[in-house]
Amino acid sequence: MIERTVQILHLEDDSDDKELVRATLEADRIPFDLEVVSGRKAFEAAFARGGFDLILSDFKLPDYDGLAALRLVRAHSRDAPFILVSGTIGEEAAIESLRSGATDYVLKHRISALAPSVRRALAEAEERKRRRKAEDELFKEQRFLRAVLESIEAGIAACGESGILTLFNRAAREMHGLPLEPLPPERWADHYSLYAADGKTPMSQDQIPLYRALRGDHVRNVEMTIVPKRGKPRSLLASGQPVTDAAGRRIGAVVALQDITERKSLEDQLRQSQKMEAIGRLAGGIAHDFNNLLAVILGYAEMELGEMTPDSPKRGRIEQIHRSAERAATLTRQLLTFSRKQILDPRVLNLDELVTEMKKMLQRLIGEDVTLVTRTAANLRPIKADAGQIEQIVMNLAVNARDAMPKGGTITIETGNVDLDEEFLRSREGARPGPYVLLMVSDTGTGMTPEVQAKIFEPFFTTKEEGKGTGLGLSTVYGIAAQSGGFISVASTPGSGTRFEIYLPQAEGVTGPKARGQAQQAVLPTGSETILVVEDEPMIREMLCESLREIGYFVLEAGEVVEATSRCRDHVGPIQLLISDVVLPRMGGRELAQELTAQRPELKVLFMSGYTDDAVVRQGVLSAGVKFIQKPFTLMGMARAVREALDAPVAGVDAPMVRS
Repeated sequence: MIERTVQILHLEDDSDDKELVRATLEADRIPFDLEVVSGRKAFEAAFARGGFDLILSDFKLPDYDGLAALRLVRAHSRDAPFILVSGTIGEEAAIESLRSGATDYVLKHRISALAPSVRRALAEAEERKRRRKAEDELFKEQRFLRAVLESIEAGIAACGESGILTLFNRAAREMHGLPLEPLPPERWADHYSLYAADGKTPMSQDQIPLYRALRGDHVRNVEMTIVPKRGKPRSLLASGQPVTDAAGRRIGAVVALQDITERKSLEDQLRQSQKMEAIGRLAGGIAHDFNNLLAVILGYAEMELGEMTPDSPKRGRIEQIHRSAERAATLTRQLLTFSRKQILDPRVLNLDELVTEMKKMLQRLIGEDVTLVTRTAANLRPIKADAGQIEQIVMNLAVNARDAMPKGGTITIETGNVDLDEEFLRSREGARPGPYVLLMVSDTGTGMTPEVQAKIFEPFFTTKEEGKGTGLGLSTVYGIAAQSGGFISVASTPGSGTRFEIYLPQAEGVTGPKARGQAQQAVLPTGSETILVVEDEPMIREMLCESLREIGYFVLEAGEVVEATSRCRDHVGPIQLLISDVVLPRMGGRELAQELTAQRPELKVLFMSGYTDDAVVRQGVLSAGVKFIQKPFTLMGMARAVREALDAPVAGVDAPMVRS
């Protein structure tokens, strides 16, 4: 049933036929408005106005014909119903008209077929309109969905029931290294390879998450690696499931891909940091006892050497003991450097001057078969760091480079100014953008594999044969760089050498480096003042007191704070200096010093400790600011520190720190 008035354009020149058509439609109770035209111009003008639901046309007219009118209509509308109504159309002409796009044809001597034909044509036109509207809506939805898929950062990939890949969104294309231009699915796999999480084991088709989902599996968070033919490997988490129709039959599968490459990199850095922190705690934990033992060995060895003549038959043995103890002390310093808990003496430095001063020593160190090239930058920015530690970086990297060139080669040391932005430092936790000084050490040696590179900063890791290396060289460099506020990166290819880059932040608010101190005299300082030594370790106390007495001082000794307080109170006469361990039972060295200086305002203080920076800070010594000497120390070092403390003006426990 037609519920609205149908707008009809009728092309007809015979008045009787016009009325026949009108009467037929009225008899069938079709609601309509009929506009009749009889020539070409009138038809074209009426059609151009538009608004017609149906067009009826005679087949032959004096200046026009139905096929010409049909071609005009189809040129502008493929769906408008067009029915030929004629008494002269033959079978061939009728077939031709249908091929040309006519909806139907009706013979005038069978005019009763007109109304059913009109109803059918209108119904089909309405159906086409609904279908086209649905198609338009579907097209809009598809465009919307594609826009959504292209905008999200998760990769989406899908396949049909035959396993042929049908969809890669933008993120998935980028992950797989696919070009932006359309590419047939059978060529997609030419651009990438799929591996297990280790990035080395190829995935079989049965293991690929998309094809597992096609089999009916619900895949959740499967880690995999994509290696594009061009581009860097990407680590992904894949989740997917089958796609089914209304009847539950599997018709395809879809997976979502999350790029976790950066996250894994950060996790690796965190694990490395935690590992190094754990070993650093171990290093700091053993430092105190180890340093006490070394202080005793060094002290007594020096005392023995001081009493021996140059030609003494036992002198060589004692010198060997002393050298071994010094090597052990160096190893302790490396452990403390690695743990980032060594007490530093940071000062403003010019890296170019330091490298220049080291050049002769480095050439002797690396040997004649290795060429040393230095390239320093003009107007290099100053840095603030411990000079000895920076020298240790250069020496460790130079030795490491030499060992990588057993047949000789070239070591290049370069410096330069660089400005680092947030993008460059994104994977460097704690590093701040800004001006840096770059120290670069490169060699022409054997290079390293990625597996070796992943472990080179781990303490005690070494590729050298047993007995040829401690495995602390590069971990020490790593620790020094971090402790100085910078970081280190490495680039290496097997057979093509290695390049280490150390980035150190520019010193703030300084005009230039301070002059390096003059070499101290070799004469052992002496004195006759009274010194109170407080040390809870008997071996250290006995050795220290004995050595101080031998160089002229009057020494009072105490093993704990109550005894020290009693000695200070009961002694008749002045006490010029208190030498106290930082960490004592029941009371810290600082509290003891405050108590004793309250009794004797003229008392000067020298702290000593085998603990690391962290423990000393907790005891308040560095903030207190008095003189301090780190264990293990030599007798020469202690004698100088004692003399400097005695000769300095009384500053009190809260004065700015002067480090000995």
